[in-house]
Amino acid sequence: MGSTDMKLMDVFSYESLVHAVAGAMGSVTAMTVFFPLDTARLRLQVDEKRKAKSTPAILSEIIKEEGLLAPYRGWFPVICSLCCSNFVYFYCFHSLKATWLQGQRSTAGRDLIIGIAAGVVNVLVTTPLWVVNTRLKLQGAKFRNEDIQPTHYNGIKDAFVQIMRQEGVGALWNGTFPSLLLVLNPAVQFMIYEGLKRQILRGVHRELSSVEVFLIGAVAKAVATTITYPLQTVQSVLRFGQHGQPAGQSRLLNSLRSVMYLLINRVRKWGILGLFKGLEAKLLQTVLTAALMFLLYEKIASTTFRVMGVKRPMTSH
Repeated sequence: MGSTDMKLMDVFSYESLVHAVAGAMGSVTAMTVFFPLDTARLRLQVDEKRKAKSTPAILSEIIKEEGLLAPYRGWFPVICSLCCSNFVYFYCFHSLKATWLQGQRSTAGRDLIIGIAAGVVNVLVTTPLWVVNTRLKLQGAKFRNEDIQPTHYNGIKDAFVQIMRQEGVGALWNGTFPSLLLVLNPAVQFMIYEGLKRQILRGVHRELSSVEVFLIGAVAKAVATTITYPLQTVQSVLRFGQHGQPAGQSRLLNSLRSVMYLLINRVRKWGILGLFKGLEAKLLQTVLTAALMFLLYEKIASTTFRVMGVKRPMTSH
């Protein structure tokens, strides 16, 4: 069997599929548990005139003004997008890793490069889903910023149709440029996570305990989120696509000029700390979600390999 056939077997392998399904299931469950925290984070990022408050205060305000279920508005499209996104990312990450390493032990540098490559594929494939779910998640919200135009979508399909009809097909890829820059987020996260796993498991053949997985997942996500948060804010604003810009500003939302404009404008209004508005809610949500996701992912993958009688390789971790 030639080397090309071997590489194809690595890409279309049972192991990669298990990792992808486990990652998707883990992320969907974790996001559902901590979804209200993501709602608070998104409001702080997009609604510029809402004063920064604690996460409990923001959620209390949303429930009082918009109803008890408001923190879960847009849950279904977000879960659909997240499931697809994590399936693609985990599948690409482990397929590329298996193809490159061929059974050799990985390194932090390799994990970072593989994570970036997997992230680029994921962004290009799933950005339209994230644009739609951002719109649906914010639909019906009571904003403080009068520049925000209300939208009226009847579900995922209608949102796709209206966006393409009114704004063009390209609008489905709004925020792609910062999203491509943000592939550093999961790449750094996986680099730290895999690196910590290697340190803990050095010289021993065992599975990580639930506490170990939860803690290293939390640490990895906390570092990655803090580093990339300003770009995440820009990404949310561009995906929402409802903020007016001063006359003469470029409408090419996927360009560096648009990203720089939003970053500079935010600094002018609120100072450097304005770039981190909503970070508390984001860290609380994303760290807890990532930690639980990694815990569920490891348990689901491990159980599946055990039930199917497949020995899970330890050398790549």
